[in-house]
Amino acid sequence: MRRDLLSLVLCLPLYATAQQTLVVCSEASPEGFDIVQYTAATTADASSETLFERLVQFAPGSTRIIPALAERWEISADGLQYTFHLRRGVQFHQTPWFKPSRALNADDVLWSFQRQQDKQHAWHELAPRGFPYFEAMGFSSLIERIDKLDEYSVRFTLKHPEAPFLADLAMGFTSIYSAEYAAQLLAAGTPDQLNSQPVGTGPFVFERYSKDAQVRFRAHPDYWAGRPALDKLLLAITPDPNVRVQQLKAGACQVALYPRPIDVPALRQSSGVQVQELDSLLVAYVALNTRHPPLDDVRVRQAINLAFDRQAYLRAQYGEGNASLAVAPYPATLLGYNDQLQPWPHDPERARRLLAEAGHADGFKLAIWTRPGGGPTNPNPGIGAQMLQADLAAIGIQAEIRVFEWGELIKRAKNGEHDLVFMGWAGDNGDPDNFLTPNLSCAAAESGENQAGWCNPAFDALIVEARRISAPAPRAELYRQALAIFHEQVPWIALAHPKQFTALSADVAGFVQSPLGSNNFAHVRRVK
Repeated sequence: MRRDLLSLVLCLPLYATAQQTLVVCSEASPEGFDIVQYTAATTADASSETLFERLVQFAPGSTRIIPALAERWEISADGLQYTFHLRRGVQFHQTPWFKPSRALNADDVLWSFQRQQDKQHAWHELAPRGFPYFEAMGFSSLIERIDKLDEYSVRFTLKHPEAPFLADLAMGFTSIYSAEYAAQLLAAGTPDQLNSQPVGTGPFVFERYSKDAQVRFRAHPDYWAGRPALDKLLLAITPDPNVRVQQLKAGACQVALYPRPIDVPALRQSSGVQVQELDSLLVAYVALNTRHPPLDDVRVRQAINLAFDRQAYLRAQYGEGNASLAVAPYPATLLGYNDQLQPWPHDPERARRLLAEAGHADGFKLAIWTRPGGGPTNPNPGIGAQMLQADLAAIGIQAEIRVFEWGELIKRAKNGEHDLVFMGWAGDNGDPDNFLTPNLSCAAAESGENQAGWCNPAFDALIVEARRISAPAPRAELYRQALAIFHEQVPWIALAHPKQFTALSADVAGFVQSPLGSNNFAHVRRVK
């Protein structure tokens, strides 16, 4: 590992001197580039934020929906039909492995959704990881059909109204692929290349990926919104936040993602460095795998929550004022937050009593899973895991700490192999449903994206009903009831809602932080 990092550092300055080149020190490797198979933010940054686009998109720095591949749309009065009119002349990437013969049209939209929706589709079984977001969001049971009205118009017909549907269509898993490229790969018997040699319509064209080292892109010269100012974009995989900051100061990268909050004051004083911060839609949590006894007993889960000193954890991880204590799965700024709920206190004595009631007076053993390096929701994974381990030991629970590389951690947690796992979530569309359905619904438990494996019928019924109501007041009441169930059943240790920080060289302009936790460089430029 040290050797690979050194070789990367030595090569970066040469690459960074090229005209209009941006090197981003990123915190983890992408899992792949076929974004519909993945949910990690690092994978989205390397695929859906660079290579692919959706029918609609979020305006930079906000959750406001604006046109993207669709230049306009209509929604029927009953909320069951969404008709999209595609932008004409949108060009797919030209690469050594694909030369498109036509611009984007309705066939590409149909292919991108039917591949996930239709189990008889030729490509449905060709995604080894399945379609976790499509499944967890319940799109299979939501979409009745998708019709091609003409070459540049498509209509989605839903089985029932879905309040966040338009915002959902701005999320990475609804990215539009080239049906022509897919047909070429299928005919050649090389469908795996969709994940390793991606083709989209986005602002950057994929060049190559050196595993666990770097991802290289070049500007899309025929991008419909105008060629990006950057000629080259390089994501340098740098898991250690200290190394990311060092590389920024040394000029080896111009963007250091997710510096540790405790390092931000010093960064603000550094010459040639600018720091952006944002109250993002983030939550940090520990998922308790309810499929593993005795974590299936709510008394045990409550005891674990009572044992952990989360105020001490916040101070150690984020410093003063850089995060708020989490009580619910989403921040208080979103619809339906239940402000009657109070954080679980640090009460080891009460925790021991609950364990005794559950038949575990002598404690038990479990494993705490975490990652190396650090990101916005878990700046210092080692310290956090050690603090939890010590607090659990105080009530008789012996916890072993196991560290996995980020991609491996996600894969194994999806398989339900863990007991406790440190995780984080960035809201993808500004709607409370995006925190609840993908992470805590019964559908997500079945798909594995719900790392707690928690399926509560009452909770599930409430969030399903809330998705079908557009009026804010009744939706909010349903969410308040759902959050009360979550709080009592505690499938998570809800940890924090952290601020998001990005450190940049002074010559970087046009970068806008997203409250959704994504990083898009389409409008970035270098200024001298």
